[in-house]
Amino acid sequence: MQKIGVGIVGYGPSATTFHVPFLQASEHYEIVAVLSSKPEKVRADLGDVQVASQLHELLQNPKVELVIITTPTSLHYEMVKEAIHAKVHIVVEKPFVVTTRQADELIELNKLTGKILSVYQNRRWDNDFLTIQRLYQEGRLGEIYHFESHYDRYRPEVRDRWRENAGPGSGILYDLGSHLLDQAIMMFGMPKAVTADVQAQRPGAKTDDYFHVILHYDRLRAILHAGMLTVQPGPRFQVHGDKGSYMKFGFDVQEGAIQDNQPLNAPHWGQEEKEWYGELTTMVEGKPVTEKIVSERGSYHRYYDQLYEAIRLGKHVPVHAEQARMNIFLIEAAFKSSREGRTIYLD
Repeated sequence: MQKIGVGIVGYGPSATTFHVPFLQASEHYEIVAVLSSKPEKVRADLGDVQVASQLHELLQNPKVELVIITTPTSLHYEMVKEAIHAKVHIVVEKPFVVTTRQADELIELNKLTGKILSVYQNRRWDNDFLTIQRLYQEGRLGEIYHFESHYDRYRPEVRDRWRENAGPGSGILYDLGSHLLDQAIMMFGMPKAVTADVQAQRPGAKTDDYFHVILHYDRLRAILHAGMLTVQPGPRFQVHGDKGSYMKFGFDVQEGAIQDNQPLNAPHWGQEEKEWYGELTTMVEGKPVTEKIVSERGSYHRYYDQLYEAIRLGKHVPVHAEQARMNIFLIEAAFKSSREGRTIYLD
């Protein structure tokens, strides 16, 4: 089948780490245009492609069938709207937009085009999260009552970049929180209520750099946490069910592998070392027994594989905009809970 012509909007770390390598490694895509203020870097990396200075220039390229928007979150709404009017397929980096109202407007507007509007939630294909899903589906955890997910780092210095400057869509809850919320929604659906504490903890912080969010289900509690002042992180995941508990340290290996220029077609791509395997503890004859669980292989490439099948074959879209809209709805509820110091019950 004909390759999909791709226009990339923005050429920062998001584009060069999480999109370009997977597009180049796939036989289904061809990068034909890039919106960037650094044409030399683009052409050094990608060769003879169109380098546009304005979005409308890129959208006028007849070869562009799919637009991937990797700009700061505050720009997503206007850029997605312009791309919708151009009647192309669209992928936008997480988080989708800044407000639920923006998400609703774009979703409704895009329905008139018949094109795909998807949000890039690559952490659905992290090795640890895939492993938890497998254990849950196999029944080895039983009914889950406690799901805890952390994204802790030690970055005490505030950096001068848009994610750490004050403004719409900046801060750690929009950035890392969108990953953790998406995974929780994938596992359990929408909660009944949200309780959150969102803070700017570091000296000189201009936006939030810490959050502790509790999603209330029936008896289940999903605890999502992130901070920038954690010298020694605890478990990345701890999941407790009535049949077993799973503990996992460390992060998915794919981002580091890309930064180390490891080939995506390497035979062990996405597979972590045994020392980082998580542990499952179950009760056997009244005694706890712990075993190492081989981690699933991380597979970010599956997003673009599935997107190709959705565009060319009409199959399932890997991440629907409607799903990403739920994410923004919960972020807004978390901010409200933190501001007002109370639990927010959801309709």
